[in-house]
Amino acid sequence: MRPDADTRPGPATAPGAATPRRGAPADPTGPPDSAGVTGLSGAAGLTGFTDPTGLTDPTDIARVLLLRAARATPGTLDRLYHQGTAAERRAVLLALPYLPGIGPAAVPLIEDALRANDTRLIAAAVGPYAARHLGPHAWRHAVLKCLFTEVPVAAVAGLAGRARGDAELARMLTDYARERTAAGRPVPPDLHHVLALTAAGTEPGTEPEPAAAESPVTGPPAMEPAATEPSRTEPAATEEP
Repeated sequence: MRPDADTRPGPATAPGAATPRRGAPADPTGPPDSAGVTGLSGAAGLTGFTDPTGLTDPTDIARVLLLRAARATPGTLDRLYHQGTAAERRAVLLALPYLPGIGPAAVPLIEDALRANDTRLIAAAVGPYAARHLGPHAWRHAVLKCLFTEVPVAAVAGLAGRARGDAELARMLTDYARERTAAGRPVPPDLHHVLALTAAGTEPGTEPEPAAAESPVTGPPAMEPAATEPSRTEPAATEEP
């Protein structure tokens, strides 16, 4: 035996497993790298939704998976939302479309997020759950809230479908644009985009039909968030004596 020969035992090999040749390329069918889950597609069956807000952050993905695995109830979601950090509150909002059986019970959480000025919360609040469960009045104000806080309207799930032929939304957008112009402020480019969507599918001289997605929903009625009015800031709610 040569003095420089390595006599240490090599790694254990499973019975019947072929020993790879030195210099052979790595097996492409082997285990994935340590990056873990890169998206919700195929992870714990969380499919069927397209979330415009992304869900590319591994922490967000992990929290959504945990909430789904725990089968979080509306009461649990309410407690986690109101007692959690901003990131945890956002995770609750992002998880709503993936939690079966919640129905419209979590609409108050969406309304609360839309009263905030945290743009990450607002973007999470206008996702697929809001598209499905927010009533027309609250949904229109959610769109205006995005324009007011400069959240890209690309975050609004189902925007084209719900905005199509919505004459009331068109009126609100026009009033907002006039108000901005009168104040010497620029009109957000996204406003023109949404305004064009409201005219889609309508003919001159005809009354636009309401979008199918705007059919009445059951559950708690949607309330108008005070902060969604673009002409003023969000005053604290007070009661008259």
